[in-house]
Amino acid sequence: MAFDFDLFVIGGGSGGVRAARTAAATGAKVALAEESRMGGTCVIRGCVPKKLMVFASEFREQAGLAREYGWDAGCGAFDWKSFRSKLHGELDRLEEVYRKLLGNSDVRIFDARATLDDANTIRIGQDETVTAKTILIATGGHPVRPDTPSADLGLVSNDIFLLEDLPKSILIVGGGYIACEFACILNGLGVEVTQYYRGAQILRGFDDEARGLIAEMMRERGIDLHMGTNIVEMKPESERTEGSQPTQSDAAMGMPIGFDDSGSKSLGDNPKSDTKTKAGQPIWVKATNGNEQVFDHVFFATGRAPNSHGLGLEELGVSLNRRGAIEVDEFSKTAVDNIYAIGDVTDRIQLTPVAIREGMAFTETVYNDNPTAVDHKLVPSAVFTQPELGTVGLTEEQARENEEIEVYCTSFRPMKSAFAGKA
Repeated sequence: MAFDFDLFVIGGGSGGVRAARTAAATGAKVALAEESRMGGTCVIRGCVPKKLMVFASEFREQAGLAREYGWDAGCGAFDWKSFRSKLHGELDRLEEVYRKLLGNSDVRIFDARATLDDANTIRIGQDETVTAKTILIATGGHPVRPDTPSADLGLVSNDIFLLEDLPKSILIVGGGYIACEFACILNGLGVEVTQYYRGAQILRGFDDEARGLIAEMMRERGIDLHMGTNIVEMKPESERTEGSQPTQSDAAMGMPIGFDDSGSKSLGDNPKSDTKTKAGQPIWVKATNGNEQVFDHVFFATGRAPNSHGLGLEELGVSLNRRGAIEVDEFSKTAVDNIYAIGDVTDRIQLTPVAIREGMAFTETVYNDNPTAVDHKLVPSAVFTQPELGTVGLTEEQARENEEIEVYCTSFRPMKSAFAGKA
């Protein structure tokens, strides 16, 4: 049977683009469909914009250090709108780079949603269909809100980069790396940050000692971090019961954030942001610890889910697990012989370099007659909190489960910080 394409990739993120390009380099006729923006989560609404925000958030502390080294330096106020404009310009540039890479590889691009009519037929939008011998699903994932009343009032990670104004205060719900990274970023930009996590310690799955150190440092930087805490109720402030009085924490929301003993102008001196909820109001929140507080925004960083539904996969016999992730073997093959899946939609390890490696292994397996499995056991990872956390291999706790070990632990102050009298 003749097909329109040798390979059709659904999803234009880092993994899908790499697989499409490497497959095309073998002589395969390749097409790729992306319903949103080329680059996927990492480039458009994840790693890249987040890291640029990390860089922006570090200058306040660096200005304080510069003064300790004799520089007459002042950071002044942070201009969110100027930064946001520059940020989106950079994302536009990177998206165009991805498109050029695909074009230079002779990959045909469809800017539309693609679904499956059968194991070899792809529907493009509503009216067009094409066929392919092999199909690769690389649709990634999306942030989810908790299943609680009024959760739609809250933001998720995709929304942060689109805010018209930087809020004066924010509640971040969650204790994973996304929650902790954005808590540090927004704190560094001058936002009053409160963080609720229902567990006993943030960053579950990382080394216990490292988790504790990060939590301690976050608090030292002014993040109001609450463990064992979750939201009981939330609503627009205007819908609070008449006659209820502001709590002590409500009153505290009016206090500006200043630099830590550096003498710099407080970012909190800026006029209060007009950015509110979709209803145009701040959000009143009641917590499980009894605290009641009002925030400009509530940000849910409570997990991500695979983009697997509505593609026609289950009707074809592709297996999904209870979370919706596509089940694959060690070579990324699904239960249907000619359909493969890589990246976050398989929920193995949700990291861009892993998706890229899986895409390259797919090409080796299918087009270079070299079956290649990706080893997911020793994958380095980094958390862009302040300070950062990097890890590879077993945690101390995991290592102790296997055998008796000796652990050496030390701490030190970098010379740069010690000279400035910083911890």
